[in-house]
Amino acid sequence: MTVFSKLKLVASKKERNVSPVVARRTKLAGKIDEQLLFATAQRDGQIYAPKRLKNVIDKATGERKTIEATKRIKEWYWTNSTGKIHLSVRYGSKTLELAKGKNAIELNSGDELLATLVTLKEAVIAGELDDAIAQASDKLKAGFTK
Repeated sequence: MTVFSKLKLVASKKERNVSPVVARRTKLAGKIDEQLLFATAQRDGQIYAPKRLKNVIDKATGERKTIEATKRIKEWYWTNSTGKIHLSVRYGSKTLELAKGKNAIELNSGDELLATLVTLKEAVIAGELDDAIAQASDKLKAGFTK
């Protein structure tokens, strides 16, 4: 008996093109995960500093090197003067409008912040923020045209 006889073999082809809507959802869900990790680390009194690979050119030799650098993450949340936490959702450099004229969520505690970030990720994956993401994406694209 061969090893392949134990496995279920199928004919398959990897999809090369992902629809723009799914790509945007995935991108925003990943950023929400980063915010969730960042907020969890802050709550636990730790520092969240993810690493990324960066290509740099050595000025002395002119040689290209790959180094590991700390990735910069901006907080999406802040505490106002009354002690409430406000959370805005960002797509790139643009803040998403969650409802007509509303761009932030008011929260009472850090635990509520974590729960809200999980809920937001579920909403993004379900497609509830597709219109807001599309508007922000269009604004971002408009900034790159000459």
